[in-house]
Amino acid sequence: MTIRYVDEIPLEGKRVFIRADLNVPLDDQRQITDDTRIREVLPTITYALMHGEGIVLASHLGRPKGKPEEKFSLLPVAERLSELLERNVVMAPDVISDGVKVVAGQLKEGEILLLENLRFHPGETANDPAFAEELASLAQIYVNDAFGSCHRAHASVDEITRHMETATAGFLLRKELKYFNRVLENPEKPFITILGGAKVSDKIGIIENLLPKVEGILIGGGMAYTFLKQMGFKVGNSLVEEDKLATAERLLDLAKEKGVKILLPIDNVCAEKMEATAEAKVFANEDIPDGCMALDIGPRTLEMFTEEIRRAGTVVWNGPMGVFELEPFSNGTFEVARALASSNAVSIVGGGDSIAAVRKAGVADKISHISTGGGASLELLEGKTLPGVAALDR
Repeated sequence: MTIRYVDEIPLEGKRVFIRADLNVPLDDQRQITDDTRIREVLPTITYALMHGEGIVLASHLGRPKGKPEEKFSLLPVAERLSELLERNVVMAPDVISDGVKVVAGQLKEGEILLLENLRFHPGETANDPAFAEELASLAQIYVNDAFGSCHRAHASVDEITRHMETATAGFLLRKELKYFNRVLENPEKPFITILGGAKVSDKIGIIENLLPKVEGILIGGGMAYTFLKQMGFKVGNSLVEEDKLATAERLLDLAKEKGVKILLPIDNVCAEKMEATAEAKVFANEDIPDGCMALDIGPRTLEMFTEEIRRAGTVVWNGPMGVFELEPFSNGTFEVARALASSNAVSIVGGGDSIAAVRKAGVADKISHISTGGGASLELLEGKTLPGVAALDR
């Protein structure tokens, strides 16, 4: 696959259309609670400002249903961008209109126009060619720096590339692809993956794709108990996907066939209720009582997982080890984060909960790469081709 990057083509005298992922979390007062995604695209914006003839910036926010909704307006993003860039970011009143086209056409060097939420227009999620052509008319150079949206075949990440003079990728997308290609094609050995979260069904594709590549898979979180039940353990009221028991057995057999270790919890932090005030007790797998649910990995499991992480050359982590949002059940997830941070492994962390965990554990700066795209990173790990990336290979 041949992708051109924004610093490999001339931008002088050209307006630049940057598709970013500015889908940041907002509180009830419409204040941004985490501006990481805005900061991550700043290098690409800054480069285009220095070399191009004005920028048209576009993103989605939330899940509006193809029409304007005030709570999903990108206005707070425009305000934060203005602060970070120390220059005015003009907020467009619409996604696309005659007025927007006039403003875009009058952009001068150093000026930025932020379009309103792309998903206010039904053509975005429909990958509509007519809508994509209208977006493309606003600039000459297209830059995709929205890794978190690349798994969606939407108009601003896929169809638009067929209507632009030149289509390229930004610095964030380059960084994301660099790290994922490295671990999927030439990882430093031993290569292990840590998987957690609630459901086996969310991780089947990852396990199937990584089994030929890894030496070990460490499984925690709610998904572990589907495997443990299939192995004959009583799991009390722990989360189990009954319709995935046969799948769990198949994956265990496949791992054994390929000589890959699958490590599951051997002890568990349990409680009768998933509450911050619940009394937490540690039980071995064979001792989980009826009426209790496992909500975190136990100390012996943590020791086993930590030892594997210390030996690893490459680690990919997606999914928490338990209900880390509640203090009685946070230790496993936070200690895995700290073990990963103190290891010598090339480490990639993806998925919103895992990223939140490394930040809360205070070790985000010790992780080799924190991915900005939950769904996109999952699909790469599943071996899928991302539509937004494939669209740049033209």
